[in-house]
Amino acid sequence: MPLKLVLRPGEKLIVNGAVIGIGDHPVSLFFYNKVNFLRGREILKEENCDTIEKRLYFIIQLIYIFPEDASTNMVHFAAILEEARVQHPDKADLFDEVQTLVREGNNYRALKLCRKLFDIKETAEAAPAPKPPVEVVRRRRKVAAPAVEE
Repeated sequence: MPLKLVLRPGEKLIVNGAVIGIGDHPVSLFFYNKVNFLRGREILKEENCDTIEKRLYFIIQLIYIFPEDASTNMVHFAAILEEARVQHPDKADLFDEVQTLVREGNNYRALKLCRKLFDIKETAEAAPAPKPPVEVVRRRRKVAAPAVEE
């Protein structure tokens, strides 16, 4: 049974390292063999890696999309993972699971797990700003009386 992806107009997709752009109409793609793919909304750019969780996601993304460079990126992955463990010792179980998934080659699942890490952190940090009090002022306009003709 093939994998079916439905993409929206203007959406981008990376398939085995190639960037594919979608035109003006929705598209259904069917993959009949194993491919490494990421949808545009799942891709993290290097300049947006401002936290250790995002750096971890990014290096796993590189391992996943570019398997030919996996050995080099695995060294970087180990270093970033250790840094993440030092910064967040309370999430050791999660990092162990990510490490196991990457070692087994299940990089897409590892990406999903890392995504949850920084999505949860961002929503917790992004508390809504207090709204200023609303002041309701009612003013009555004086309407000129209609002129009476004599």
